[in-house]
Amino acid sequence: MESRIGTAVGGTAHAEPVSVPELLNRTRALCTPPLRAAVARLAAPMDTVAAYHFGWIDRNGTPVAGDGGKAVRPALALLSAQAAGAPAEAGVPGGVAVELVHNFSLLHDDLMDGDETRRHRATAWTVFGPAQAILVGDALATLGTEVLLDAATTGGASAADAARAVRLLNTASRRLIDGQAMDVAFEQRDTVTVAECLEMEGGKTAALLSAASALGAVLAGADDRAADCLQRFGEHLGLAFQAVDDLLGIWGATEVTGKPHWGDLRQRKKSLPVAAALAEGGEASRELAEQLADPQGRGEESETELAARALLIEKAGGRAWTQEEARRQHTTALAALDEVPMPDVVREHFVALAEFVVVRER
Repeated sequence: MESRIGTAVGGTAHAEPVSVPELLNRTRALCTPPLRAAVARLAAPMDTVAAYHFGWIDRNGTPVAGDGGKAVRPALALLSAQAAGAPAEAGVPGGVAVELVHNFSLLHDDLMDGDETRRHRATAWTVFGPAQAILVGDALATLGTEVLLDAATTGGASAADAARAVRLLNTASRRLIDGQAMDVAFEQRDTVTVAECLEMEGGKTAALLSAASALGAVLAGADDRAADCLQRFGEHLGLAFQAVDDLLGIWGATEVTGKPHWGDLRQRKKSLPVAAALAEGGEASRELAEQLADPQGRGEESETELAARALLIEKAGGRAWTQEEARRQHTTALAALDEVPMPDVVREHFVALAEFVVVRER
């Protein structure tokens, strides 16, 4: 995807078209060295487990050019610093911190869901064991706070702004954990309302994207009003992001997403397409509700049975509703962004990144 805008991360404005992949690559170039330095603080073997999870080494410790993820969250942190009039580098501690917390959640999520693949290879818990995955996840979460506090001595932030950033990240982390807890609880329920699902996803995904969208600005000394508007942008963008993720969790191609085929359906996750389909009330909706209420074969369904369940969700309108919800949340996010004065080139990069979030296949 290309957007005819100047280089907003790691450079100055120019008239050449800059693609979102280039924006994300520049983000990685700025954030990966300090991210590696943060991970290197961990005691062995946690440093090795974390390096494997991030895609820097294989299971034998050999360096590899792996898939470290999309880097959307750190890109938002860097852009938010520029929205506050600071260079992208001012947002790097925020980008690193939010990436550490995000990966803490992934390590724990893979274990809780029993997922054996992520980013096209074995998950850390299957290689190093559940105990190491839990410990490394905990360690990454605490490292995020350390990195933000360090910004007051080495990153150019004031002590007060570093403290604001820590509070922002910790609140987002608590909301993330709340959302994960609701997600796990919903798997044991026969039905979940759309409102409950949106509340859960607001914590599970939107909270961290909301924090990412403001962390750089906070570190750069932005006032509360600007930070709040950027947080609202990230909150709605996060809900759009998760809506798309829910669609991919059912209809995404494994070879593209790197996630298990029918993984969400096998776990009986009450994602947005499922909640919307259950609320529809028609014949397909009732049949879906009966299947989800049947305790027989939970987690043991065949590929054919899961494909049939996906078709019921689509017939009941769950797929179409979720696609529309992603678009609605995307529009609401851009409206919040319009309330923040910032250079046009930075705004256009925010817009391009938001579009990338809702038009993707992985």
